[in-house]
Amino acid sequence: MDGRVLIVAGSDSGGGAGIQADIKTVSALGGFAATAVTALTAQDTLAVHEVFAAPPGFVAKQITVVLDDIGADAVKIGMLASAEIIAAVAQALASYDGPLVVDPVMVATSGGRLLADDAVDALKTLLIGRATVVTPNIPEAEVLTGMVIRTPDDMAVAGQAILELGPQAVLMKGGHLEASRVVDLLVTADGVMRFENAKIVTESTHGTGCTLSSAIAVGLAQGQSLPQAVTRARDYVLAAIRLAPGYGRGHGPLNHVDAGKVV
Repeated sequence: MDGRVLIVAGSDSGGGAGIQADIKTVSALGGFAATAVTALTAQDTLAVHEVFAAPPGFVAKQITVVLDDIGADAVKIGMLASAEIIAAVAQALASYDGPLVVDPVMVATSGGRLLADDAVDALKTLLIGRATVVTPNIPEAEVLTGMVIRTPDDMAVAGQAILELGPQAVLMKGGHLEASRVVDLLVTADGVMRFENAKIVTESTHGTGCTLSSAIAVGLAQGQSLPQAVTRARDYVLAAIRLAPGYGRGHGPLNHVDAGKVV
């Protein structure tokens, strides 16, 4: 077991996204997963039916006790639900100076809202600026920048705009674009690195964002460079999609366990 990852995110009762996907990913890639649960969701492959946010002070307590005792080689942040939880997480991580992966989770694959509207500014000012890498999809990047994103060139411009908020890097995920190929862009002060693959036509896409960001986090925890971590994480997600079990009547979950055996 190599690499301690503290995951700060919400729970998905359906098991395909959130904390459940994060733990499976980190474990499948050989790391150790600790957690701070920010919210409970009643969720399946069809919808987010209800959200119950944890008290901000309790979220912070989970973070501080894990860091004080076990420690972390990387921290991954996912669903945060509210501005109050964002502020509590930022304060609890004030003395943490290791790799920080921020997945700005706003809407579930099924369409359910997972971040309050008034929390976006708090996310931008309190956490994104501290990140090693931010991993927005197209809709999230549009909220963060106010831009309309339709092409990879638009993605590059939006990535640069998010980079100006202070993170070391932005991984712009292009899966929402209407195209036969998926283009992701890693935007840093040194330039833009392009990743590309054929789009897999499938409904088994629930939790892909959570899975990718956690795979990056465990790579960083294991000492990989950011490009190395992104490359392996993308390979892992693609394998998990191809091996998906086909569960549920909506956007189905990935196969996290078997994907870890082939990357």
